Amino acid sequence: MLKQTIFREYDIRGVADVDLPSQGIVLLGRALGTFLRRNGAAQVNVGRDVRLSGARLRDALVEGLLSAGVDVVDIGQAPTPLLYYSVEHLGSQAGVMITGSHNPPEYNGFKTMLGKGTIYGKQIQELFRIIKNSDYESGRGKLSTADVVGPYVDEVAAQFNYSRRIKVVFDGGNGVAGPTMHRLLEKLNVDATELYFDMDGQFPNHHPDPTVEENLVDLKAAVARTGADLGVAFDGDSDRIGAIDEKGNVVWGDMLMLIYGREILTRKPGSTFIGEVKCSQVMYDELRRLGANAIMYKTGHSLIKAKMKEEHAELAGEMSGHMFFADRYYGYDDALYAACRLIEIVAASGKPLSAQTQGLPKMVSTPELRVDCPDELKFQVVDRVKAHFQAIRPTVDVDGVRVLFDEGWGLVRASNTQPILVLRFEAKTAEKLAEYRREVEAVVEEAKRAVGVRA
Repeated sequence: MLKQTIFREYDIRGVADVDLPSQGIVLLGRALGTFLRRNGAAQVNVGRDVRLSGARLRDALVEGLLSAGVDVVDIGQAPTPLLYYSVEHLGSQAGVMITGSHNPPEYNGFKTMLGKGTIYGKQIQELFRIIKNSDYESGRGKLSTADVVGPYVDEVAAQFNYSRRIKVVFDGGNGVAGPTMHRLLEKLNVDATELYFDMDGQFPNHHPDPTVEENLVDLKAAVARTGADLGVAFDGDSDRIGAIDEKGNVVWGDMLMLIYGREILTRKPGSTFIGEVKCSQVMYDELRRLGANAIMYKTGHSLIKAKMKEEHAELAGEMSGHMFFADRYYGYDDALYAACRLIEIVAASGKPLSAQTQGLPKMVSTPELRVDCPDELKFQVVDRVKAHFQAIRPTVDVDGVRVLFDEGWGLVRASNTQPILVLRFEAKTAEKLAEYRREVEAVVEEAKRAVGVRA
């Protein structure tokens, strides 16, 4: 039996060799096939990233799906956005991506599409209920394969005609982005340098998570060495983009969102954009100054995609580098496409990437800070922190608690993908940042002790 703790808010994820045994994943496939059939889906596409456990999990999942009577189209090893694209391109009703995303190599998991949306929350818990009650449909589905890389590359490349040939360094991180991005670059007017484009599930050069600055060291060095206008990094399954400017400064997800949003507003005044609780106040204030409807919402790809449809947003973005373009695109998070859009903006500007953030208010901020906290206790900790600050300060509680100080803010939320708390801080000065951080972190430590988290 699979543990209920792997059935998370917007995906199913755990340590592959411990939490995802093959027989359990056959049952998950049966449950998923059952759920999809009951929701009108007869065909499901399946893709996987480069993790070493991927082939085993694919085999087990497909066995279960077929036994529940759904047809399976295997698109092979491919970026997560190509799984999303395959559902559009092949006219399927559902898709499953086997991916550990940005987690350590021993992790793996499953992201599931139904129609054009991603299942999350109660729908994922319904899968656990089906397994627990052995409430399966049965049948004999058919297995086939399809190549979607060619059509994807043709469709994306056709959108871009760069007016200026600029130098860009790309770091594939040995994830699944490399081969597809290479084929895209063959069709684009870019002077490209490719780092770690060969796929290797052991990630021998660095972990493919562009939100951790130490993973960008080689990219920064290559940008400096080549005199590039910018550098782009991809996470392991290519749904998150990282970027650095020509000076080696990281351009975090909220500033990328502002850069993209500003360009969209030149064509579509008054557009709606959705950010999440970790994004800078500068981003929200600047987009609103330019006439946008900028909405702060929860972290999480499934949740943001649902909110985009509800609000008819042109773009949504997260600090972690998920960028969801409905403007000129399908509305899902695709780092390869986001890279093409960023290059387009820089090429048209006639200047390197750093010019895009000139003139903005200078704030001091931390990156995402990750504090270990057991899955079964992390939400209790956040609830205690929230109760403490709601009694003494203004807060935003759309996702965890964003504490509003006079000259900045601090955030505490529970990760939906790992046994950690995520903290972030922003202030007008380094002194205020340190002050706010000390206050919030002290409350977090007290809350951890109160619920029994061991030091």
